[in-house]
Amino acid sequence: MVPRGRRLKRAHYAPVSSRRIYACRRGMRHFATRILEHQPLPSGGKDSVMSRYSALLMLAAAFLAMSPALAQQDEAADYPNRPVKIVVSVPAGGGVDTAARIFAASLQQRLGQPFVIENRGGGGGNIGAETVYAADPDGYTLLASQPAPITSNIALYKKLNFDPAALESVAIMTKFPNVLLVRQDFPAKTVQEFIAYAKANPGKITYASQGPGTTSHLTAELFMKLTGTKMLHVPYRGTGPALNDLVAGHVDFIFMELASAYKLHEAQKSRILAVATDRRLDILPHVPTLIEVGVPGFISDTWNAISAPPKTAAPIILKLNRAINEVIAEPEAQARFRALNVTPVGGSPQDMAKFKREETERWSKVIRDAGIEPE
Repeated sequence: MVPRGRRLKRAHYAPVSSRRIYACRRGMRHFATRILEHQPLPSGGKDSVMSRYSALLMLAAAFLAMSPALAQQDEAADYPNRPVKIVVSVPAGGGVDTAARIFAASLQQRLGQPFVIENRGGGGGNIGAETVYAADPDGYTLLASQPAPITSNIALYKKLNFDPAALESVAIMTKFPNVLLVRQDFPAKTVQEFIAYAKANPGKITYASQGPGTTSHLTAELFMKLTGTKMLHVPYRGTGPALNDLVAGHVDFIFMELASAYKLHEAQKSRILAVATDRRLDILPHVPTLIEVGVPGFISDTWNAISAPPKTAAPIILKLNRAINEVIAEPEAQARFRALNVTPVGGSPQDMAKFKREETERWSKVIRDAGIEPE
């Protein structure tokens, strides 16, 4: 038999269904009626003042224990009843922003309220994350972000005005493989030539990123560590400015998600030398993986996720998560994702929280090993 204390603790934290809540309400009303009408109690019917006083105390305790769950369930049942703001932690354009807009449009149709995008880029995603962290935990301000502000930035910045671990995990939206994208006229035509050129010209090759601590930055750091090369980092504020300068020839290469890189590759404005996956991609069958060409274990995905302010009610988190997974299952949404060469993910809030912890550990190690000084 499970001890009573443990049973109550589990009931406090486990999601409570509407059916269970209403059953408890009916049971407590029935119990209260019997006490007040002086009917025999289930314990044998001792009609003493003390027994009724104890029963009333038990009833009051039961109401108090149920009140948070009842309040949260009622709040979630009415959610959303006004527009929801999704703060995107990067400027407009790029994979994170595109995915957020697809989900926002579908969530609006599914949940009946506008989901409004507000771009707050800068600071490696910290500005947007800090905004959501400080927002009311009512489900009406959400964060759509790249990995950095909710994982590796904790190791990259000496002081953050928010705790990434405290942000509530809702769901991973999409992920897409990263590719090694070079300017169109870069002298190297293969990865082997690229590595040889980098070793012959240490510190002269420049690589762009979407900002310090972003996946593009840390993937390049991992590449340099595994290949024994040294190159110069040029950070930008977002995908658009970084790719504009790559096409203009102001920087030499970038590790970029396929969704953004493929268009430039097809338009012959830049070249994809390799993909950072464990196998070749169907859309680029002639482009090798970095593992194939001698960079062992090199895999890097860009992903984006929805988070909520700390202490957002669990029923609201679950309602959002369920809606996001339903969006992913929509044929129309799947077609849009395929057209963008991205993979929808979904899963539970617990799945995201676990993945978030793993990614934090992985990329924090890259930061430490690369000797990147916190800013």
